[in-house]
Amino acid sequence: MDRAELTVEAPPERVWALVSDITRAGEWSPEATGGRWTHGATGPAVGARFVGTNRNGRLRWSTHCRVTECEPGRRFTFVVTESRTAWGWVLAPAIDNPATDDPASTRVIAWREGVGRPVLPVRLLQRSGLLGRDREGMMRDGLARSLERVRQIVEARPPR
Repeated sequence: MDRAELTVEAPPERVWALVSDITRAGEWSPEATGGRWTHGATGPAVGARFVGTNRNGRLRWSTHCRVTECEPGRRFTFVVTESRTAWGWVLAPAIDNPATDDPASTRVIAWREGVGRPVLPVRLLQRSGLLGRDREGMMRDGLARSLERVRQIVEARPPR
């Protein structure tokens, strides 16, 4: 499992609203460009499906994903069908004032983990080097970069 974590100066609900909105993934991800809910889904829920769009240089592709964990303010996880990779966010209040128990900041963990063998076309693409010679290193670095960008977004903008 790869993971990155940091504390952001925003409540868990604001962070969750951002990271669970797959249509906005392009705002923080170095590779994902967004997504759209499918099969009647209109937002995050366990079992909801979406198509994610991605780019790496000139290459562009779509993935088919299913939400596997959805706890507002706490967790959001989905599995990419083609790569058999789970991607998730775990949020926990970082209580700044124990007297009020009102979290003004959130400890955020972004993670990814293989949950099966990728489909053959994905394995061939990974081996080709077209997505980078050190794909796993790029993915690990991408988690940290995504997390830093999420921090910038939620700390700079008022809640939607």
